[in-house]
Amino acid sequence: MIDNDEIFEEAPASLQDLIDNDLDGLLNVPEKAKKVTSSDRLERAFLEIVEFRRTHERLPSSATREIAERKLGARLEGILANDEKIAALKHLDTEFELLAVEAAPESLDELLDSDDLDDLLGDDSGILDVSDLPVIKRPESPDSVAQRVKAEDFDLFEPLFKAKHAELAEGTYSLVPFTGMDLIREGAFFVLSGVMCFVAEVGEDVDLIVGGKPRQKQRLRLVFENGTESAMYKQSLMTRMYEAQGQVLARTGHDAGEVLDADVESGHIYVLQSLSDDAQIAGMKDLHKIGFSTTKVETRIKNATNSPTYLMAPVKVLADYRLYNVRASWLEHLLHRVFAEVRLDLTQVDRKGRDYDPSEWFVVPLETINKAVAMIMSGEITDYVYDAQLKKLVERQQAGWE
Repeated sequence: MIDNDEIFEEAPASLQDLIDNDLDGLLNVPEKAKKVTSSDRLERAFLEIVEFRRTHERLPSSATREIAERKLGARLEGILANDEKIAALKHLDTEFELLAVEAAPESLDELLDSDDLDDLLGDDSGILDVSDLPVIKRPESPDSVAQRVKAEDFDLFEPLFKAKHAELAEGTYSLVPFTGMDLIREGAFFVLSGVMCFVAEVGEDVDLIVGGKPRQKQRLRLVFENGTESAMYKQSLMTRMYEAQGQVLARTGHDAGEVLDADVESGHIYVLQSLSDDAQIAGMKDLHKIGFSTTKVETRIKNATNSPTYLMAPVKVLADYRLYNVRASWLEHLLHRVFAEVRLDLTQVDRKGRDYDPSEWFVVPLETINKAVAMIMSGEITDYVYDAQLKKLVERQQAGWE
């Protein structure tokens, strides 16, 4: 039997004694959860960006269709646009220096001497050219989007791209790393951010005085296989190629330094339109001359109005295919065979009164001629014939040929 006096003797004398003797922590009150502050959320958001950079070895893009990545890309842009956020996160940016901001020029002379302003001041319409303004480098950001425009005569270049893709597929050409500005020459093909482009023209050197110092710039006509073109400076293309780790199309077995040296220009295949005011000729739709020249086409047609070859009238150049490593005369002959059915049947009289039958004029749409050139270069033409009624190339089986 337990004595009640013993119970009261073991009871705590005070509330403090009760707390002191609570060895099991029954009286402990759980700590209140710490409130998450805006600073905490900012740091967590930035660490997600750091983790993305670490995992994917690139910055997140705000232009991608991947929603999660797009959010991170937009978040990073928002941080970089806010000096207070940059200052608050600086202690976390030790691995990749994502928050590094380019130092501002210390003087007006330094600003004027910078390449970023160089192109703007050296361009008559440079106020619209943002190709050389400093941007946040993102591998997936569209390259020079603001300065690209639709190539109105893209149908003249499309066969060249198709031919190059065919040569890549068969191994005649291969992709090699871009190594420097010396490769940027007329006639060269590059792959920039996954898109093939062609240097159609290299402008003359323009001497500029910027910040008291002489500068030389060259404008390019750069045509892309997606149907757009750019007039960026040669130096700007070099910068883009380095940033995007661009590639050069080079003949297999040759290095990048021999991109064009390994190619032998064969000549030009050209397509002309007659500007004759003769009612019979002027009223003939899709009348084109397909010819071959080893010299510039402009030089070849200089005396067109006095030559029955050109129907004794001025002509307009619609296409000029500069060919390498192929017999251009053979290509011209093959095109004439493909369109033999629609050869112009017309007798001209030259200035001496002699009859002349021009043999290089055909009634065929320009886009079909372009397609035929591409098919000849890729080897597909052997499976096709020209259907005069449909005005297009059709497969031999479809046309009933064996």
